[in-house]
Amino acid sequence: MDFLNLLNQVDSFIWGPPLLVLLVGTGIYLTVRLGLIQIIRLPKALKLIFKAENEGNGDISSFGALCTALAATIGTGNIVGVATAIKAGGPGALFWMWLAAFFGMATKYSEGLLAIKFRTKDKNGQVSGGPMYYIVNGMGEKWRPLASFFAVSGILVALLGIGTFSQVNSITDAVQGSFNIDPKITGVILSICVALVVFGGLQSISKVATKIVPFMTVAYILICLTILGKSYTLIPETFVLIFKSAFTGQAAAGGFIGATVSMAIRNGIARGVFSNESGLGSAPIAAAAAKTKWPAEQGLISMTGTFIDSIIICTLTGVSLIISGVWQSDLNGAIMTQSAFASVLPNLGPILLTISLSLFAFTTILGWSYYGERCFEFLFGVKKINLFRGLFVLMVLLGAFLKLEVVWVIADIVNGLMALPNLIALLALSPIIISETKLYLDYLDEKNKSDREKIS
Repeated sequence: MDFLNLLNQVDSFIWGPPLLVLLVGTGIYLTVRLGLIQIIRLPKALKLIFKAENEGNGDISSFGALCTALAATIGTGNIVGVATAIKAGGPGALFWMWLAAFFGMATKYSEGLLAIKFRTKDKNGQVSGGPMYYIVNGMGEKWRPLASFFAVSGILVALLGIGTFSQVNSITDAVQGSFNIDPKITGVILSICVALVVFGGLQSISKVATKIVPFMTVAYILICLTILGKSYTLIPETFVLIFKSAFTGQAAAGGFIGATVSMAIRNGIARGVFSNESGLGSAPIAAAAAKTKWPAEQGLISMTGTFIDSIIICTLTGVSLIISGVWQSDLNGAIMTQSAFASVLPNLGPILLTISLSLFAFTTILGWSYYGERCFEFLFGVKKINLFRGLFVLMVLLGAFLKLEVVWVIADIVNGLMALPNLIALLALSPIIISETKLYLDYLDEKNKSDREKIS
């Protein structure tokens, strides 16, 4: 057995049933304890995106923190990951992706809450937070090795895979395919753009994210709606197929033999979690910087990230793939999604997908640069942050020249390992999550009561 095969086996084990059960199980537990907060408080959460009070000691607005988190979350997984899940598990995989997202919203809420509750400031006066801090400050110093384990995993993911190589390769391949530009030229330009942003720190990343993320999200949604609009009469039967396939299995005709229910479940949940990152512990690093005095308020705002990523964007991608029929072809990944776009917009569709994919990947690079930087700061302090930034930009540049499958598999492994310490912390600190939620909801009730009295 060669090294790559060994790593693939380790990767399959880590992203196998135990971790998926723990991820979804934690979401189910928190959903029950929080009284279906992702349903009852979703309208309030969506309003807070634009109307949060922004009072507190954070570095950026709540909207800026959400956009920074979404920058890292909305990425190639929304295009490539959804296509891969449906190809391997059939249309039913989309149902299980929804299920993972539904319970993941409670997990993401809890991560955002704890990020604010236990955040601190570094020696430069910049807010630092995330799982490594709520592990140490919430569970105690004896748990520091667990926090360090998370931080090391976060740095490796940022430098070796999700933050660099996989995103850079997605951009260079897409640009070469649509515009015939040499990947090396694209890589050099990309690394310069990344350097200009990341050396400006969080304020710079947030500023770019708040400009690009809303634009790219709305644009991609409109493109998908255009595809669905052409075949709107097929939408009802498409959803019937999704629900039916989730429990009976439905194979892609030209793809492989016999998609089973277990394949639909595994691929739907795994790709769903990989896309929205609920439970992995990355998003709370950005959430910690939000200007808010209420941990639960940022929790609600963070929760909308999973809703936007998986319930809206992944659904539109998945339904577009199914309704266009390309999921039954021999195509896979981004090429499959490109074919769906081309079926409605023959000339413009592939170009629009290339632009969307490039923006998604670019913002993911920016988001993960900040995640890796905060993990690096936790372990080594603020004096060496520019060392990490320089190393990160170098990895972005190398990503255009290297296609190391081994590196990608290692990154996937450590990405899964990030979840373990985070989930342990969420379960251990769940009493604090419940009490902080009650405190905030009581405040809202009193505020609403006072507002009604003023009106009357």
